[in-house]
Amino acid sequence: MTENGTSAATEETTSVTAETTEQNTENATPEAPEMVEDISYHAVEKEGSVTAIWEMQGRKHVRTIDPRSNEGKQILALFETAG
Repeated sequence: MTENGTSAATEETTSVTAETTEQNTENATPEAPEMVEDISYHAVEKEGSVTAIWEMQGRKHVRTIDPRSNEGKQILALFETAG
C-alpha cells in the first residue's frame, strides 16, 4: 500500500522470443522473411499477487490471460525465481 492508503499496481515484464518456422519450403523465395515482433508477457501485480498477465506483441496488447488458468500457471511457472 502507498502512504495515502491506496494500493499501487506494479508491472513486471518478461520477454519471450517468438519462434517462427517456414511451412512451405518448396515455394520459399530467397527474399528476407517478414519481421515478426517478439511476444512478451507483463505480469500485473496488486498488493503482492499477480492479477493479470498481458500478452504483448511489440507495443500492441494482444490479450489478457488469467493467472489462475492453466495457461497462466504455465507462464508464471516459467519465470518464477528459486527462493
